[in-house]
Amino acid sequence: MFAGLPELGISNGEDLKETLTNCTEPLKAIDQFQTENGILLPTLQSALPFLDLHGTPRLEFHQSVFDELRDKLMERVATIAEGKDEDRYGKLKELLEKSFPLVKMPSIQPVVMQVLKHLPKVPEKKLKLVMADKELYKVCAVEVKRQIWQENQALFGDEVSPLLKQYIVAKEAALFSSDLSILHNFFSPSPKARRQGEVVLKLTQMIGKNVKLYDMVLQFLRTLFLRTRNVHYCTLRAELLMSLHDLDISEICSVDSCHKFTWCLDACIREKFVDAKRARELQGFLDGVKKGQEEVLGDLSMILCDPFSSNTLVLSTVRNLQELLSQDALPRDSPDLMLLLRMLSLGQGAWDMIDSQVFKEPRLELEVVTRFLPAMLSVLVDDYTFTVEQKLPCEEKTSLSYPTALPDNFNKYLQENRVACEMGLYYALHIAKQRNKNALQRLLPALVETYNDMASGDIFLHLLTAHLTLLSDEFGNEEFCSAVFDGFLLNSFSSIAFEMNGNTQPTPVASPSPESAAILCGDLSENPGTLKTGGQTAILHEIGSKGD
Repeated sequence: MFAGLPELGISNGEDLKETLTNCTEPLKAIDQFQTENGILLPTLQSALPFLDLHGTPRLEFHQSVFDELRDKLMERVATIAEGKDEDRYGKLKELLEKSFPLVKMPSIQPVVMQVLKHLPKVPEKKLKLVMADKELYKVCAVEVKRQIWQENQALFGDEVSPLLKQYIVAKEAALFSSDLSILHNFFSPSPKARRQGEVVLKLTQMIGKNVKLYDMVLQFLRTLFLRTRNVHYCTLRAELLMSLHDLDISEICSVDSCHKFTWCLDACIREKFVDAKRARELQGFLDGVKKGQEEVLGDLSMILCDPFSSNTLVLSTVRNLQELLSQDALPRDSPDLMLLLRMLSLGQGAWDMIDSQVFKEPRLELEVVTRFLPAMLSVLVDDYTFTVEQKLPCEEKTSLSYPTALPDNFNKYLQENRVACEMGLYYALHIAKQRNKNALQRLLPALVETYNDMASGDIFLHLLTAHLTLLSDEFGNEEFCSAVFDGFLLNSFSSIAFEMNGNTQPTPVASPSPESAAILCGDLSENPGTLKTGGQTAILHEIGSKGD
């Protein structure tokens, strides 16, 4: 408890014990000890007997004086650190040298920690002593820990790992929640509300203004995304950057090449639509990637792979198709639509790009624009035609029946092209939201077999379930129930079970290529915009096993 006092020439309990053991007059020895080690204020000596008369123990008095002086000293430390004195940090270092021997004394420890907190660069020797002592490391301020973490990636990984695991668990809990409706689903919270989550705030606090720590977190997220293919890591990458943006941490935002792009996209996510003005801004960022800086495409693809980004892009695509239909225009004539497809393709290729380390935008298949999108427009025309027909007076109605078959090759694109498949899935959600049971019964059978079983993904099924609540009255109809359960859900699961059990091997999660495996063992990058990763053994062991 009194460790360090002898180093400062101050008597401690052991000194008193030795004095009392060797003295012949204990009362005089105690009196002398009190005089030598008490408060050196002459006028106080005559006042102390009054405290005795009031029954106030000397210990209580001295403890109250000590607490008051300690609080004043801590305030003074903060004042010095915030001042403009050129030698302010020199004064703090001098105070640190005098007080550090008492760092393990509980009553003095807060003062030492206060000094450490306000030093922008703590002497390396002191940092190592704090890091080596678990109790000291636990109680030191996050400002001190940042200085320790930036030189010790493994220790930082140990701190970050539980937070990343907690983040994924929270996202999955939201997806599998039974509290689900069209107004309350996975995509309901606004971007700013999501950034108020415990994990994002904690990571933001841990990083502070430290670019190196920010870069480490990005490395962890890239590595885990590579290992697990879990798109929620892409969400966290975007949320973390925007959380730092909200706090105006220019030291980090100014060096992250994705900042302005993410900021613009965040505004689109908030509105759930990419308007023409923001589309031009986003295109400017993509077109502005210069030769030799292509690595930034890897980070941009992660931002676009975020489910909240994908959701906004596809919703905007469906809305754009509706506008083209009203204008009698073709998809290829819409620059905004082409940009949306370009960003969708870039986001869906994020894993492949980071894994292969080939930083080049994936080429959008021409047939998606020239064949699949016109086919989608023809489906929209069928919907509108039938809807208008139903609203006509009886005498003007024809014998028009709702088509049951989809256009030629529509199913083929859903199975072979991931951009087309994504649009097909969101069109199913769109018509469910419109309570269009005829269109839904027509489309659902086509979703049994989709690209990489995307129709069996957690997010799509989560949204489909929410949207089907709008059609609750239709579940009394046997034909509709058959289409939803027999035609889609049970059929999809049977198809997956068939693949798993025998005739066809399930498609495994791809292992990282040799190029990306080399990256995992690489060095820290100097810029957070690059994609070098390394030293993530502890964090992968903690979280990455979910992808096995």
